[in-house]
Amino acid sequence: MRILMIEDEPELARRTIASLARAGITAEWLPNAEDAADFAEQGFNVVIVDLGLPGMGGLDLVRLLRRRGLAVPILILTARGSWEEKVEGLNAGADDFLVKPVRAEELIARLHALARRTAGHLVARLEEGPLALDTGTREAWLAGTPIELTPNEFRLLRAFLLEPKRTLSRDAILDRLYALEAERDPNTVEVLVGRLRRKIGRQRIATVRGFGYRLIP
Repeated sequence: MRILMIEDEPELARRTIASLARAGITAEWLPNAEDAADFAEQGFNVVIVDLGLPGMGGLDLVRLLRRRGLAVPILILTARGSWEEKVEGLNAGADDFLVKPVRAEELIARLHALARRTAGHLVARLEEGPLALDTGTREAWLAGTPIELTPNEFRLLRAFLLEPKRTLSRDAILDRLYALEAERDPNTVEVLVGRLRRKIGRQRIATVRGFGYRLIP
């Protein structure tokens, strides 16, 4: 099992990672949400998120990952333990919630339970017409031929394939590409759509005038 832990306390992260390693669990650590927003897509079985992160908070990170279509289980591990915060965390898209301090044995058991619960149920391959995308390996194909995509092109195509019948507004696309606090330029959406069209065919992304874009497989 491969875990990503987003925690701003280095010593706590070090002790937790050591405990997980003794249980045969590989864990990688990042101290902030901004770096984790992209790294979380790199094939982890479970993502552990602290709520009290510097900069972008843990809840905003969870919401961002879910908006981007990340289906990996998310476990919130935090010192905040009120029932309101638990409800808010679960409603944001987390799958489980643990309050610090927590025994290593319980954390390990929760991680295994989350991994078992989702084993075989995560949609790794998205397909629509001649387009196919593997969200685990980050590979894409057009009529069986591999196509090379940048990270943002990959996210844009994934957003279209997750909701193939929906017209995505520019704001909805920006939400799937960038962190909430990031500087956003709506003009970048038009540029990105143009680049993706050149790779999958101009006719496959329709412009809905005054609103946004829709996939035409």
